Amino acid sequence: MKYLSRLYADHGALFWQIVRYGVTGLFVTACQAAIYWTLAAMAGLHPQVANFIGYLAAVVIGYVSHSLFTFRGHGGDASHGARGAKFIIVSLISYALNALWVYLCVTHMRWPAWSPIPAMIFITPGIVFGLNRQWVFR
Repeated sequence: MKYLSRLYADHGALFWQIVRYGVTGLFVTACQAAIYWTLAAMAGLHPQVANFIGYLAAVVIGYVSHSLFTFRGHGGDASHGARGAKFIIVSLISYALNALWVYLCVTHMRWPAWSPIPAMIFITPGIVFGLNRQWVFR
């Protein structure tokens, strides 16, 4: 019975962490996507430049949001410096994935500037959640 109680507590904690990640991640991703689209489609910046500017904003918003909300109370007492460095590495992976979506959709396929946004919203965050949970905020 004790095992089932512990299992339920662990799965419940993971469930609510995923919910918090979803809420926070959608906000951060929406900020990044809005900045990207505004700069690429409306301001006429090169899509990769617009993506990079959106990425920089998302790193700052994401670290603060995930530290204070998504992964609060998860993991050990790692210093902000060590955790921040790991977060930046994961965010660079996130950036590379989003740059890939921009390249594939906009440059290679010659689709409209908004076309990489679904991959930015659905694929990249799933990969980044796993990395953040298992490595950054562990």
